[in-house]
Amino acid sequence: MARMHARKRGKASSTRAYRDQAPEWMTIDKKEITRKVEELRRQGLSSAMIGTILRDQYGVTSVKEVLGKKLSDIVEELNLQPKYPEDLTDLVRKAMSLRKHLEENKKDLHSKRGLQLIESKIRRLVKYYKKKDVFPLKWKYDPKTAGLLL
Repeated sequence: MARMHARKRGKASSTRAYRDQAPEWMTIDKKEITRKVEELRRQGLSSAMIGTILRDQYGVTSVKEVLGKKLSDIVEELNLQPKYPEDLTDLVRKAMSLRKHLEENKKDLHSKRGLQLIESKIRRLVKYYKKKDVFPLKWKYDPKTAGLLL
């Protein structure tokens, strides 16, 4: 699949082996995984960080393979989902960081273009979330007040 803004193809990478159940060498049980997910989420970690910690420290190759449902579904069942979707907050953080950089480096045109691309991604994502009723229809992304989102 081509990249969104670069018009180039991505690098080839390995694919994950197909499995529909947990590997037999894994020692941690399902209740322990759910408890660990809840504990890590209460600490304020994102889903990506939780998955990385489970993989690196506890040997859980994939939460979906073991529990049969996604990590985001588990977080939703525990009522620990963040106020705003994580992908949107990550993009807003990136845009805020770039905005701060551009205040100091006004002539950095490459970064200015990057900021335009990031903010267009944010607007598209907001449009998608409005269709899915995650945000109200009148909600609008404003770069000046984006820090309040986080």
